Amino acid sequence: MSRAPTSRATPRNSVKDRLSKRAMLLRKARKWARPVAWTVFGSVVVGLCAAAVQTVAPGGTIASLRERLGNATGGAGLLVAHIDLPRDGNTPKPLLRAALGVSEGDPILGFSVEHARQRIETLPWVAQATVERRLPGTIVVVVQEREPFAFWMKDKKLVLIDRNGNQVADQDFHRFDGKLPIVMGKGAERDAARLMKVLEPFPALSERIFASVRVGERRWNLHMKTGTDVMLPEGHEKEAVERLMQLHQEHALLDRPLAAIDMRLGDRLVLRPSPETGADAAQALPRPPSPPAVTPTVAKKPT
Repeated sequence: MSRAPTSRATPRNSVKDRLSKRAMLLRKARKWARPVAWTVFGSVVVGLCAAAVQTVAPGGTIASLRERLGNATGGAGLLVAHIDLPRDGNTPKPLLRAALGVSEGDPILGFSVEHARQRIETLPWVAQATVERRLPGTIVVVVQEREPFAFWMKDKKLVLIDRNGNQVADQDFHRFDGKLPIVMGKGAERDAARLMKVLEPFPALSERIFASVRVGERRWNLHMKTGTDVMLPEGHEKEAVERLMQLHQEHALLDRPLAAIDMRLGDRLVLRPSPETGADAAQALPRPPSPPAVTPTVAKKPT
């Protein structure tokens, strides 16, 4: 009695069957993955809304919500692993870290980025700051510092100011000694930029100035290194400086031992001699020759 032949699967067919089963399982997994993800996301949103409701309740605060959220996410591994601070600049790194208020190992969602930015911008050198939170564990701090512009004598003490008159620092600025102008007097920090713009075309004059003194919040005196005070007129500093340099080129005016050069009167120049040298030091500048005298003539009557 003969037996019917039995069909056996070849190894190749067996492999194909296993691959097809895996493909079916992957399709089913992808099919269920999206609903599961949305369910998890919805649960998180509901949890946050519940926390927000508790925050609005008496005794709740945004800070407490942030703290609870930070603790929850910290337990999930969202911790500060790296803090990226500016590599260059005048603001000390420990001062930046203290103002940031966050350290490695703290929950990255447990602090306010806005409050950290505000604290950093209170530092003397900082003009603007940006604090970014980059998940999962990096905080980036970007700082734009004020540019040193001049020294201002305030309460008998030199402080460093920027072009807008904002105080930058009052210590540890010796690397700027001799490189920046000095201004003195009430309101000098606010008007210094305008005066320096007038003096900019005349570097030879700037090198002779020890300090620029604001007088009555109205005008400027240039106190020279020789001890001479150049008294500029209010609102006409540019014209006065141009005239001063012309007189110096023609008559070496700034080399004379004078106590003051008064340029406040537009039609005249007043030189005050130094007490040590006497009146000879204030020898009058050469004046243009007087026009020749004209003798009147009387016409003769015709004879």
